[in-house]
Formats: sequence, C-alpha cells, structure tokens
Amino acid sequence: MNDGVCIIPIRGIGDVQPGSDLANILINALKRNDIALKDGDVLVVAQKVVSKAEGRLVNLDTVEPSHMARMAALQGRKDAAYYEVVLRESRRIVKMDRGILITETHHGFICANAGVDESNVAGGRFVTLLPLDPDASAMRLRLALRERCQADVAVIISDTFGRPWREGQVNVAIGAAGLAPLVDYAGQQDPYGYTMHASMIAVADELASAAELVMGKVNRVPAAIVRGYPIVPSGDGARTLIRAPERDLFR
Repeated sequence: MNDGVCIIPIRGIGDVQPGSDLANILINALKRNDIALKDGDVLVVAQKVVSKAEGRLVNLDTVEPSHMARMAALQGRKDAAYYEVVLRESRRIVKMDRGILITETHHGFICANAGVDESNVAGGRFVTLLPLDPDASAMRLRLALRERCQADVAVIISDTFGRPWREGQVNVAIGAAGLAPLVDYAGQQDPYGYTMHASMIAVADELASAAELVMGKVNRVPAAIVRGYPIVPSGDGARTLIRAPERDLFR
C-alpha cells in the first residue's frame, strides 16, 4: 500500500557545461539544500542538463540546411538550420503542418521537432539534442550516485512532450534505471472481484510528471526527488514504454 509521496526540489544546481560531472553537481546541490538521498528515492532529472553534460549541443551557425529544411522554414517561425537539425535527429516525419514537425526520433520517441530545444541554452545559437541513449545516461547517473552517496536510488530522465487529443504538455520518462517503468495489473482482481486484463500503468511517466510540479520550466530547478513511492526494482529502461509498431493502432 502506498501511504503517500513527497516531492522535493533540488535547487541551486546552476548552469551545466559540456563535460561536467553531473553526479557531482547534483551531490553538491543536495548538500547545499541539506538533503540526503535515501534508498528507494526516485531522482528525476530534466533531459536538458543531461544533454548539456554529455555535450549534446549544436551551434546552428555550423549547420548547412537542406532543401527540405528550407521549405519547412518558409512555413514555420524558426530558421532553416534549426529544421535541418530536427531532420537529422529524426527517423521519419509523422506530421508536418505550419512549421511544426512531429517526428519519430532515432530512439523511437514520437515528439515535436525530434526533441531539439532552444530554451534554457545560454549563448549564441545553440540547441540541445536528446541524449544518444537516455537509458544508459540514467544508469550511469544511478551507479555514480549509489557509489558516492551509498544510496540505492532509481533515476528517471524526463522531457516535456505534447499529447494527442489533449491540450497541454506533461513530463514523461525518456530514460530510466533502477525501477520498472511499467506496472502490469493484468490477472489481479479489483475490490469487486473483477479480474483485470489490460491495466498497465506507465509509472515512470507518472513519476516524471509528478516531479515537474516542483521543477517547472522557468524555475531553474532541473531535478527533484520523489520519495515514498514503492518502486518495483527492474533492469528495464524507458525504452519499454515505446509501443511496438505492430501494436500501434495509429501508425
């Protein structure tokens, strides 16, 4: 039984530079906030700081746009170099309308503009790209924190995605380590004796969205701890949240 969760923002992380030791940055911020990691904590970290630390930055001034990128720029509000980066980060274009590209990334995520982001990037015309392997990024961070803090924590790397049929955006898990991203209730009985057959909860996405409540987009809080949720340990990553094409009714 879950007796409730507590969501703790980690403030004062500051700017993250390419090549930074993100685990060390987080540990120092935790110390300044007088917060100690505990076994079972779920650390949610925004994709942006992970990408910065891993050097996933592109200077748009160094990008030569293709013809397709120039055509997209004629419809949209961003320049052709930006669209060229989006195209390079995409496996396929799902929808293109009025300068907005919904694409499938090389990871298999379906999102706007392949996750290429201009916000919260200081200096020049730089954009951030999604981590090459968000699950591996989450695992590296988890192992580093376990070694240095002596705490067995799960790690989620989150990003903000829009949703079909609903307004507004939510944080979702693009990387995960140390917890089962999905909890399957199939075969269990509800309080009325009904046996559930297709109830699978995207726990990693729910935890990422919960953490966003204290992180925000303009608060400069790119990490938070969700404490008290009874996680199910697992070696699965967030890639298990991606629906296989043969099971996707909307492709």
